[in-house]
Amino acid sequence: MDKYESKITSAAYPAAQIYRVLSDLKNLEKVRDLIPQDKVQEMEIDSDYVRMKVDGLGQKITIVIVDRIENDTVKFGVEGIPMDANLWIQMKEVSPTDTRLKLTIKADIPMMFRFMINKKLQQGLDQAADMLAQFPYAAWQ
Repeated sequence: MDKYESKITSAAYPAAQIYRVLSDLKNLEKVRDLIPQDKVQEMEIDSDYVRMKVDGLGQKITIVIVDRIENDTVKFGVEGIPMDANLWIQMKEVSPTDTRLKLTIKADIPMMFRFMINKKLQQGLDQAADMLAQFPYAAWQ
C-alpha cells in the first residue's frame, strides 16, 4: 500500500467542533448544491456513508466511515473502486483556537499508474487539508 500524507494545517477551532462536523456525513446535505451535478449523480447520504455515481467511473462508489476516535481521528474507506484505499483525518488540538489537521491516504495503486498520479494525489491531499483548515466549523452547529 502506498501512503500519502498532507501537509499539516491549522484550523481556528477546537478539535471537538471539527470532529462533530467531520464525523457525521449527513452534514454534506448542507453543501449538496455545491457539488457539480454533471460530475456526481445519484448521491445518497447517511451519517456513516455517502454513495454516489461519479462521472467517468461507471458504477457507484461508497465512502464509508470505518472508524471514529472522538476529537482525534475520522477514518474513511472507499468501496466500489478497483483497489483498496482508505483516508483518515487526524486532529490535534494545540489550543481552543488552534487544531492541527493532517490527511493521510493509503491506497494499493498499481505500479503502472503510480508515476502518473503521485504528484496529483499529493497536491489534491494538500489542497483538501487547506480547505478543511479554512472551513467555517462554527457555522455548522
